[in-house]
Amino acid sequence: MEKLQKRYGLPTAICMVVGTVIGSGVFFKAQNVLTATGGNMPLGILAWIITGFLMIICSLQFAMMATKYEKVSGVVDYAEATCGNAYAYHLAWFLVHIYYPGMTSVLAWVSARYFGVLFGWSMVGPEVLALAGFFLILSYSMNALSPKLAGKFQVSATIIKLIPIFLMAIVGTLVGLFNGTLTANFTTVVSEAVGGTSGGLFAAIVATVFAYEGWIVATSINAELNNAKRNLPLALIFGSLIVVVAYVLYYIGVAGGATNEVLINEGATTAFTNIFGGVGGTILNICIVVSCLGTLNGLMVAATRGMYAIACRNEGPKQEMFKQIDKNTNMVTNSSIWGLLVCAAWLIYFYGANLTEGGWFGYFNFDSSELPIITIYAFYIPIFINWMIKEKEFGFAKRFLIPSLAILSCLFMVFAAVYAHGITPFLQAKANGAFSFPVLFYIILFAVIMAIGALLRKPKKANK
Repeated sequence: MEKLQKRYGLPTAICMVVGTVIGSGVFFKAQNVLTATGGNMPLGILAWIITGFLMIICSLQFAMMATKYEKVSGVVDYAEATCGNAYAYHLAWFLVHIYYPGMTSVLAWVSARYFGVLFGWSMVGPEVLALAGFFLILSYSMNALSPKLAGKFQVSATIIKLIPIFLMAIVGTLVGLFNGTLTANFTTVVSEAVGGTSGGLFAAIVATVFAYEGWIVATSINAELNNAKRNLPLALIFGSLIVVVAYVLYYIGVAGGATNEVLINEGATTAFTNIFGGVGGTILNICIVVSCLGTLNGLMVAATRGMYAIACRNEGPKQEMFKQIDKNTNMVTNSSIWGLLVCAAWLIYFYGANLTEGGWFGYFNFDSSELPIITIYAFYIPIFINWMIKEKEFGFAKRFLIPSLAILSCLFMVFAAVYAHGITPFLQAKANGAFSFPVLFYIILFAVIMAIGALLRKPKKANK
């Protein structure tokens, strides 16, 4: 049977973590954080640090698992080793049909959105939607036809996206200190945060979660990573640290480029324009497009390998078809096609639910970029618990302390998401008279998709 080649090294793995996490989120979620906190800069920085700390704790736990388990698809391998085949299958089904495609489709649209800014297109116009579909196909084609090229693009895009972030972090901070803008922003609050300080902090944390999401994608290439038991843990740890430092410094730098009120109303691009001029703003948009495409590429890497990871375990539908590897490209072609199809479906959903007036799906309109974190972090908890039960060879810190902190991190993420989006089983009127309880209807859709997966599991009986 054809096997995936070991074609990626440590630099590519680190760039998978950094490049997949740092995308559009740091640029457009900075405005969301300011809005959620009412322009309270210290509270916003605290949100970035808290979420970054939680990501580091979880990545540290998975880094320990990566030193022990290696098979086909990282986190699915860890689930199988700790919780069994059935749990691993359902986690993989969730990743293939909700998490990866949901995130990938949003990044395709965001890439198109920032590209459209260069031409003055409406962010909800048909041009942006068509371009988002093109970016999906482009990313799929690069991964399906030349996985090595996709790896090189990931490294290049990561380097390019770090340029505007650290440039703003350094220059913005110095300019802000010189003209007094940074000091004023740290000592002035535009308005009271909705729900008070705690409510604003939770809303800000959920906004930053999207910017931090994607680090787990790096584990999807462990079957193609040289010396995966050494390089994957290093990539998870160093990559996570780079991301947290970059985000906090960038957020501070942005505060030196414009007042909090302007940043809330007009976004972080205003800070770039104020400091670097109109040309600088244009260059920023170009860098953001490249940044988003790099993140899209990393997510597509995981999305295209999803059904292969399931089929290799002799589970799921059409096992022989999805485990097939192309002899010329050494790529899982059929699995890739399915991944692209599901991503396209989620792109249509995201556009209809979030970018059209009133939404296409009624009560089932929800933010597919943030709500899946409720279930992905919930999925991690049994893995960490079973690690503590089974792995008796490790000392107290590795067996109990780190996984316990990781469990608390996951519980906090789930609670913050529910708190920010609301889960109301009864009709609850908003200020505008509309009824909205997206978490409940997201969970309903999640349950339906998972039920379909359970019906299609059909584990292959081992030959006697």
